Amino acid sequence: MSETAGVPAENTYDVIVIGAGPVGQIAAERVRAAGLSVAVVEKELVGGECSYWACIPSKALLRPVVAVADTRRVDGAREAVTGPLDSTGVFARRNRYVNSWDDGGQADRLAGLGAELVRGHGRLDGPRRVTVTPSDGAPVVLAARHAVAVATGSDAVLPDLPGITEARPWTNREATDSSTVPERLAVVGAGGVGVEMASAWQGLGSAVTLLARGSGLLPRMEPFAGEVVANGLKEAGVDVRVHVSVTRLSRPGGTGPVTLTLDDGGELEADEVLFATGRSPRTDDIGLDTVGLAPGSWLETDETCQVRAVEAGWLYAMGDVNHHALLTHQGKYQARIAGDVIGARATGQPLDTTPWGAHATTADWHAVPQVFFSDPEAAAVGLSAAQAERAGHRAQVVDVDLSEVPGANLYADGYQGRARMVVDLDRGHLLGVTFAGPGVSELLHSATVAVAGQVPVERLWHAVPCFPSISEVWLNLMKAYRDSQRD
Repeated sequence: MSETAGVPAENTYDVIVIGAGPVGQIAAERVRAAGLSVAVVEKELVGGECSYWACIPSKALLRPVVAVADTRRVDGAREAVTGPLDSTGVFARRNRYVNSWDDGGQADRLAGLGAELVRGHGRLDGPRRVTVTPSDGAPVVLAARHAVAVATGSDAVLPDLPGITEARPWTNREATDSSTVPERLAVVGAGGVGVEMASAWQGLGSAVTLLARGSGLLPRMEPFAGEVVANGLKEAGVDVRVHVSVTRLSRPGGTGPVTLTLDDGGELEADEVLFATGRSPRTDDIGLDTVGLAPGSWLETDETCQVRAVEAGWLYAMGDVNHHALLTHQGKYQARIAGDVIGARATGQPLDTTPWGAHATTADWHAVPQVFFSDPEAAAVGLSAAQAERAGHRAQVVDVDLSEVPGANLYADGYQGRARMVVDLDRGHLLGVTFAGPGVSELLHSATVAVAGQVPVERLWHAVPCFPSISEVWLNLMKAYRDSQRD
């Protein structure tokens, strides 16, 4: 019996996408480009976490903070900064960029693609079927002729600590949509969300304490990146503490200050506490059990984003839920490829799933770029030195001091920063590049092109950077590599 049997024709589509964030929207765009009909199911705002509680609002909050910090690094300009940030103006700017949490514009964009937006909670209901339960009204059953794509994203993880419910902690959502500056803010977690929000709220006027369980910040990057960011945060006034964990929280009645008990026996009092301690897939209530998968699990996929454990190949997962890289831009990359895969398979076109082929998400394993827009910034693509070693590469690490680049010192007096490239000695191309320092985010795409393109290092010698720009760091890296080969 067909999975579409019993479902009215008006509720049957070629493809159903669950989740209307940036990833789901790109998937819908690509399958529409192949001439397929598509329904996009969303229970919250069209635009998802990224648009309203993550990438967009966090960068809208951070930009004024970093702009002022950059001005204070330039002689003759710092004297023009005579007061604190206007938090009201910063919040108003943030509100503009999230369209005051109104998703009408993004919903209109979906409609303009020819996609059908179905509002409600979407759950799988067996092969190629999705039941949508609106906030009011009866459930509706949809059927897909070819594919269902899961793009539901992830949720913040809160640790199981005594007193955490009563403490009413912030997650990334409260940290990006709040419009009141707490006098004291404790940030628990030293990954991307932790360091970015420590920068933002310190700049907005909070006294911020950042607690890191490990030995440094940004533990998944090169160690020096965390060191550079930590030094910058300390200079800005953030109290950075490492090798410390929270064991208990107390906020009697759920109001007033919150007290954090630390594993060294000490206590920390704050007006708000933000936990930035990881993410979990938003798959606990999307009907995975109806297709033989465990609710709440990450969805393992192949190079086309097809879920491995589901027979007949109709289920796809892209973005955070497949755990390749919890980054919006990487999820959109997956959606571009998976959407084209779905279209090709539906219309009988051949696939190219060879590494770096048109239908393979090869970059997920070799060239993932990421930027943390803290003050200062940290940016990386590809493998770190430790990752290259664990993967068995015969690699060479090349380090340079960004303060030796003339353009960096013109950008900021007394510039402090570092750069590293990891070279595959057997194949002669870059495995990874990391930058840390003010303004380095704009250097990253050149590194991404070099890593993804597997450009020979000897050819990069002929890629002449403009003088005097920070990008001359590439010349310093090339010179350091060449000199090392003569030793």
